[in-house]
Amino acid sequence: MNRPIRNLATGCLVLFLALIANATYLQFFKADDLTSLTKHPNNARVSNAAFSAPRGDILVNGRAVAHSKKSDDEFKYLRTYRFGAEYAHVAGFFARGRIGAVEASENSVLTGESPELFVNRVGDILSNKPPAGGNVSLTINAAAQRAAYEGLKKLGNNVRGAVVAIEPSTGKILAMVSSPTFNPNRLATHDFPKANATYLRLLKNDLVPLNNRAIEERLPPGSTFKLVTAAAALSSGKFTPDSLVPGGASLDLPLTSKNLPNENGGSCGASKITLTRALDVSCNVAFGSVGLKLGADALREQAEKFGFNKKSYFTDLDDPLTSQVTSIFPTKVDAPQTAYSAIGQFEVSATPLQMAMVSAAIANNGRVMKPYLVNEILSSDLDVIKGFNPEPLNPDSPQAISAGVASKLTEMMVSVVDNGTGRPARIPGIAVAGKTGTAQSAPKRPPYAWFTSFAPADNARVAVAVLIQDAGVERDQISGGGLAAPIAKAVMEAVLDR
Repeated sequence: MNRPIRNLATGCLVLFLALIANATYLQFFKADDLTSLTKHPNNARVSNAAFSAPRGDILVNGRAVAHSKKSDDEFKYLRTYRFGAEYAHVAGFFARGRIGAVEASENSVLTGESPELFVNRVGDILSNKPPAGGNVSLTINAAAQRAAYEGLKKLGNNVRGAVVAIEPSTGKILAMVSSPTFNPNRLATHDFPKANATYLRLLKNDLVPLNNRAIEERLPPGSTFKLVTAAAALSSGKFTPDSLVPGGASLDLPLTSKNLPNENGGSCGASKITLTRALDVSCNVAFGSVGLKLGADALREQAEKFGFNKKSYFTDLDDPLTSQVTSIFPTKVDAPQTAYSAIGQFEVSATPLQMAMVSAAIANNGRVMKPYLVNEILSSDLDVIKGFNPEPLNPDSPQAISAGVASKLTEMMVSVVDNGTGRPARIPGIAVAGKTGTAQSAPKRPPYAWFTSFAPADNARVAVAVLIQDAGVERDQISGGGLAAPIAKAVMEAVLDR
C-alpha cells in the first residue's frame, strides 16, 4: 500500500471511530438530557413526542390529581387535573412547551424514563406492552389541602396569600396552597393558541398567579418572628417564661432619637410584664428590649438553626420558573436595627414554609426536619419503587432548641391562643399553640397578616403557617388573628379530623 492510500485509510478510520464515539455518547449518556422536556421545553419535537405518550399519575391519598386520558386527536393523550386550581402550585401543569411543579421535577418518573424504572421498561419491552410512566405519590393530606384552599378562597379570588402545613415529626408537607391560583386544565388543552393565550394572560397578571407564594414570596414575618427571639432568650439561660421584661408604650432605641412603639401605640398592660404575657399580647417593646439584650449575633444564630439563611433545602417543586427563595436574617445589624429585627422587621424576611418550620420544630421537641413533598415513586402497577425517609434539616446539629426550651415555648404559645391574640384559632377540647403577626411593609401598602401554630400542643400532628399578603380589606381589619388564624384553625381541624 502506497503512502497516500495508507494516509487516506487512516483518516477514514479516525473519522469512523469518532462517529461511533459520538453516537455512543449521544445514545447512552446524553439521550435523557436531549429528550428532556424540562430542559428543552421549547423543542417542538420533544414536546410533541411527550404529548403522544401517556404520563403516570400524581397521587394524593391514592387518588389521581393529575392523570393522562386518551384523546381522539393526533396527540393521543390529554393531561387532566381533577381538582383544577386547588393543586395547581403543587401538582403543576403539563402544557406544550411548558411544564411546572411536580410535573417538572418528577418528569423523568412520570414519563417512565427514570433509571429507577429501568427494570419496568425492560419488562414492558419483553412483554410487548407499550411503555408506561411511573406514578408519584405526594405527602399531601387531601382534607388539609381542601381546608387551606377553601380558607383562602373565602377571602376573595384576588386575595394574595399562602398556606403551608407540615407534619412536625417527619417534615412531610400536608398542605400547600397559594392564591391567586390558576386552572392547569386550561394550559394542558390541545387547543394550543388558546393555551398560549391563557399562559400569557397569567404571566402578565399583576397578581402573578403563577407564583407559589408558599416558597417564592419572602416577606417580613412580623410578630411571628418573636417565636425565634423567645427561643433565643430561653436558650440563653438569661430568661424564663416568668422573667419580667419592659411592657411600656415605647422603647428608647440606642444611637438614635427614635423610639420603638407597640402596634396599638399604647402599653402592653404594665411597665413590667412576664415574657409569657409579652408573647400573649405580642408586645413590641418587650421583644425589642429582649433583642437588644441578646444581641444580633444570638438572634441570627437562633434563626439559622431554624433554617434562615440556608439555601435550597426544599427542591421538590423546582422547575424552570420556580425555586425556593432563602429566608433571611441580615448579616449587618446595628443596635436599633437589632430591636426591629427581634420583632420580625428591618431586613428580616421569611417564606410561609419557613415560618411553618419554626412552629414544627417547636412542636417536635426542638428538632427541625427537612420538608418534603414526594412521598413515594411507584411503578405503573403501583408497586413501590422508592420511598423517602424523614431526615433532619441539619444532620450535624438537628436541634434548633433543646427539648426543655421547646416545652416552655409550647406553653407560652398555648397561652397566646388561650389568653392572647391567637384566640380565633382555639379548637374545643384541643390545646392549640400559636402566634399572630402583623408585619409593616411600606407606607402605601397594607401590612401583612401572619399566623403560625400547631396542634395538639402536647403531641403535635400538624404545624401550620398562613400568610395573607393582601386581602383587599380596610387597614383596621388586617390582623393575623382576624384573617390568618381562622384558616390555620380549619387546616388543623382537617388533619385532626375534628
